[in-house]
Amino acid sequence: MKKLALALSVVAAMSSSVMAEGNAEAGKTKAIVCSACHGADGNSMIDMYPKLAGQHPAYLEKQLTEFRLAAKTGGAEGRMNPIMIGFAMGLSDEDIADVSAFFASQVQVVADVTDVPAAGEKLYKGGDAARGITACVACHGPEGQGAAAAGFPVVGGQHANYIKIQLTQFRDGVRHNDLNGMMQDVAKKLSDADIEALSKYISSIKH
Repeated sequence: MKKLALALSVVAAMSSSVMAEGNAEAGKTKAIVCSACHGADGNSMIDMYPKLAGQHPAYLEKQLTEFRLAAKTGGAEGRMNPIMIGFAMGLSDEDIADVSAFFASQVQVVADVTDVPAAGEKLYKGGDAARGITACVACHGPEGQGAAAAGFPVVGGQHANYIKIQLTQFRDGVRHNDLNGMMQDVAKKLSDADIEALSKYISSIKH
């Protein structure tokens, strides 16, 4: 909770430091190369790759910038991903802003999810005080829409498998580009069963 409070206290600072607004029309052309994995409109058909449609542009900019940084530093800094660093390494700041603006302007498609575990909804909405797990709703909201100014991404309607992969990577320390280590702190307390249940519930959230 201390890290959550700290994150919220820097919202103003983050808002003032975001990159310049991108051009969605220019981004549409630049994003063609992204379509093989993420879909032409940002609704990926392959569940290991995230849906980008409707995501906050500043969050997309952050991820692309950190993939590019990882490419330039050999993974010493930024967010390491063998596939994404290859695409991001040649992008300019303008390219990143434009591509992010394009995907943010698209509408996310949420598929119907069956057999949603009640345990996932419970963890998302209420956390688990006994284990020190903060409710996901605190940052990502009841409809999984996050908070753009605070850097909390849209998660509702995302592919369950992608969410599962990311939560596991945060838990295992493979991914560590989260604000103040907040996701790592939460994820390290989650069991495999928790992650499975949460992922399915989050993917079912429609807005």
